[in-house]
Amino acid sequence: MEKLSNISNIKSILSRHGFTFSKSLGQNFLINPSVCPRMAAECGVGEGVGVIEIGPGIGVLTCELARLSSKVVAVELDKRLLPVLEETLSEFNNVKIINDDALKVDFNELIRDEFGDMPVCVCANLPYYITSPVIMHLLESKLNIDSITVMVQKEAAQRICAKPATRQSSSITVAISYYASAQMLFTVSSGSFMPAPKVDSAVIKLTINKTPPVEVCDEALLFRVIQSAFAQRRKTLANSLSAGLQIDKSEISGILKKSGIPENYRAEQLALSDFAAICNALRGRA
Repeated sequence: MEKLSNISNIKSILSRHGFTFSKSLGQNFLINPSVCPRMAAECGVGEGVGVIEIGPGIGVLTCELARLSSKVVAVELDKRLLPVLEETLSEFNNVKIINDDALKVDFNELIRDEFGDMPVCVCANLPYYITSPVIMHLLESKLNIDSITVMVQKEAAQRICAKPATRQSSSITVAISYYASAQMLFTVSSGSFMPAPKVDSAVIKLTINKTPPVEVCDEALLFRVIQSAFAQRRKTLANSLSAGLQIDKSEISGILKKSGIPENYRAEQLALSDFAAICNALRGRA
């Protein structure tokens, strides 16, 4: 197969299959030939390793992953791309395409059925509109995987990779830090895509924590606390938690005091351990 990052080749393939881009699915295909080989090289694939890809598009990244790994399972929502992928991936016998919605896929079942005892990682060029939902779906599923390497909008990458207790941190920053350590690998300009999006992208890698960095008595409550704190991030913790958790402000003030956190702090000033302390104090209240 000729280079899939070549614009004329892409147009020719898509024309043969009568394919047109869908804005609603956030479809932007890579035309920068250096991006996918670098993603594949840095995501942790290799001989004896399986990889899950989400949103393969026309298969640019899929080809690179297939060359390096023992097996690739790619989940593609748009059934119009299935015949395109059948053509572009015809040289590989270690690739399986699943036509499904990644947000509805049981990835634990997929890993068990498709990879067995093989070590597995995730590598994907995610559509912007499902970045956070897909990442959290993967993390909350507590998959037996080593890492998640994804290309996302640059601004989202900066939030995800921000350090907790800094001005750039957000609810997604703190939530992800419970499951994994995040690092930004490299940035990708908007001109690297066809059609070109209005913003730049970045590739990030989430290395999965073997055990959570904090102990909490109720994970669901922890994430409710995080979400409530950041829902009104310009307000003080006492106010935002009282509103979000629907608990009287005086009681929240007592919880914060018990946790050693000033009630006039704001969400962005807290580390994951602070949220864990609040969670545990809430769970233990009368």
